[in-house]
Amino acid sequence: MNLCWNEIKRKSHNIRVRLEAFSDNSGKLQLSLQEIIEWLTAKDEELSEQLPIGGDVGAVQHQREFHQAFMEDVKSRGPYIYSVLESAQTFLAQHPFQEPEETLPDVSPRRRMMNVSRSVWKQANVASDLWEKLTARCVDRHRHMERTLERLLQIQAAMEELAVALEQAEGVRDAWEPVGDLFIDSLQDHIDATKLFKEELTQVKEGMKHINDLAHQLAISDVHLSMENARALEHLNNRWKLLQGSIEERLKQLQDAHRDFGPGSQHFLSSSVQIPWERAISPNKVPYYINHQAQTTCWDHPKMTELYQALADLNNIKFSAYRTAMKLRHVQKALRLDLLKLSSVVDVFREQELQHAEHVMDVVEVIHALTSLYEKLEEERSILINIPLCVDMCLNWLLNVYDSGRNGKMRVLSFKTGLVILCNADIQEKYKCKQVCGPGGLTDQKHLSLLLHEAIQIPRQLGEVAAFGGSNVEPSVRSCFRMAPGKSAIEVSHFLEWMSLEPQSVVWLPVLHRVTVAETAKHQARCYICKQCPIKGFRYRSLKQFNVDICQTCFLTGRTTKGKKLHYPIMEYYTPTTSGEKMRDFAKTLKNKFRSKQYFSKHPQRGYLPVQSVLEVESSETPCSSPRLPHADTHSRIEHFASRLAEMENQSCSFFTDSLSPDESLVLQGEYRRLKWKHEEAAASPQLLESGPGSPAGQQDEELLAEARVLRQHKTRLETRMQILEDHNKQLESQLHRLRELLLQVRYTTVREVKMGLENILKREVEGRKKTYLKLSAKRVGRRLNREG
Repeated sequence: MNLCWNEIKRKSHNIRVRLEAFSDNSGKLQLSLQEIIEWLTAKDEELSEQLPIGGDVGAVQHQREFHQAFMEDVKSRGPYIYSVLESAQTFLAQHPFQEPEETLPDVSPRRRMMNVSRSVWKQANVASDLWEKLTARCVDRHRHMERTLERLLQIQAAMEELAVALEQAEGVRDAWEPVGDLFIDSLQDHIDATKLFKEELTQVKEGMKHINDLAHQLAISDVHLSMENARALEHLNNRWKLLQGSIEERLKQLQDAHRDFGPGSQHFLSSSVQIPWERAISPNKVPYYINHQAQTTCWDHPKMTELYQALADLNNIKFSAYRTAMKLRHVQKALRLDLLKLSSVVDVFREQELQHAEHVMDVVEVIHALTSLYEKLEEERSILINIPLCVDMCLNWLLNVYDSGRNGKMRVLSFKTGLVILCNADIQEKYKCKQVCGPGGLTDQKHLSLLLHEAIQIPRQLGEVAAFGGSNVEPSVRSCFRMAPGKSAIEVSHFLEWMSLEPQSVVWLPVLHRVTVAETAKHQARCYICKQCPIKGFRYRSLKQFNVDICQTCFLTGRTTKGKKLHYPIMEYYTPTTSGEKMRDFAKTLKNKFRSKQYFSKHPQRGYLPVQSVLEVESSETPCSSPRLPHADTHSRIEHFASRLAEMENQSCSFFTDSLSPDESLVLQGEYRRLKWKHEEAAASPQLLESGPGSPAGQQDEELLAEARVLRQHKTRLETRMQILEDHNKQLESQLHRLRELLLQVRYTTVREVKMGLENILKREVEGRKKTYLKLSAKRVGRRLNREG
């Protein structure tokens, strides 16, 4: 019994000793862990209380030194913390804790040991987490400081470099002369220098962008520049913006001055007018002219107005082709284009890159091209030319012809056509130059229509378009394509052959060249009417009577003697005659002596290739007894058949060439529908199908078809005529619109003056239409008298 009790006492003593040793070890370990936890918490709070990273190099360097000391302190505590954590791991390995399977009282030794182990485990985990968090925060802050310091050093170095570059650039800017003090010839050089200076500042621009990007990156990382650095950066940005604005303003001033006063500007054209006139420019760069004395404005140059007044004196010329050619010769001389070679014109076209006919030119481009043209003319001819006056007059003429609404735009084809027609060149060379070719060197109807449309605008501007088939060029296009039947495109040779026949729409062009050659011609003959000897200019010889010669003044104005009219064949000469021509004329005159008047009435003499058009030409304007040319024999048969064909067309359609009222037009359309319906009914009838060509039903059918064709042709003419009138109305509306704009922009223009200008425009339009209708009325009266006679 005593032995058992002693054994129990011994075991109890051992347990008590072990519990006391466990309590001592665990208590020391827990105290160490709690001390570490408290120290790490204090250090974490100390790290959080550190100031944000500064915005300048000095502040960041100071903060970095302080943080390095802080990190050294933390690092020095590291071995002790690691040893305590290892002791805790060893303790937990010796005294693991787990939930007991059986329920033990709270005061049991085993339960108390497990509770102590659990407490040590929790403290060790907290201490380990705090240690890892603190070391990670220290490293992150250190790296953040290093990156911030690197960027601040970059910003500081870049700011110093940019300050020097901006100071140099500002020195260059301050040395600029005022634009008003520069020579006009040096404006382009200054523009180039300013553009080069702007390109050289590209590095400064990139440097400013780099600095701003660095500052933006710092702001994203919660680092804001110091007040001093922020002010320095803002000052640099303001200096850069100011420098940029100065460069852009300088460049704009130079470009405006170059545009307004440079070689390609209109400033030099101001000298084209004299006091009291002033040349002004509308917003679309179209010039207009102000008379300060009369306080009026107009589109035409004062010299152009005088030229038009001089052209009015040529209206006494009887033949429209010669009247138009004489007027164009006056325009050609006034614009000095009679001295300009075609090769020079082509060179300027190539230099100005005017190769695409459909492209549009503005007024500045036209002025630049004309200036180059007249400068080349002055250089080639070695003569003194008033270039501002010539350029302004030529621009005025081209605008009147191709931009009467003053929109400030002109097609390249219009510009080229207007210059080629009036330059000094052989007629065949002009034909070749005017040819508008499409792909493959061929010309289709569209391209030819464009060319003829541009050419016909010239007599249209002179008020002579009605004599040449009107504004509709489709009949002329069809006439040209008859040279190549069945083809959709013609070659240059076909076009040249057609032009050699002098078609009605452009007959004024070869007449212009004959007028030019005839100016220097002298003929050793006496005028049968005015007795002028020698005859200067054109000479007209009768092929019906011997020794009857007429000068150009008497013939073109229709002057006669002894009440006799010139209805017999006449030969025109614009160069002195040769002996061979004299013998040929003698033989023709002798042959004509034995021919009656009926022969000449059946074989009329026509000096052009007729082209059927909407506006029929009055016989008195282009009489059938127009003069024959010496070279016309080679084409006499072609002209004969062409004239016969035109006469047949005119006779079959003469009833429908008169001007019709709207009621009459409706009646014709109703009749046309009735005949068409009747023809369709007849075509569906079996009797008509069975009847032969010679039967009455077949003849009636043919008559209905003929009437339908005639009515269809006339309907087309009426539609085309209506289109022409609509185009005229659109042009009037465009002119009125431009005048309204001018009224708002020019201070010297009054309502009364604009009203007078509008009345003048409308009066001219009304007079032109009255003349057209009077001619048509006279034609109807003439036919009626012929029928009554």
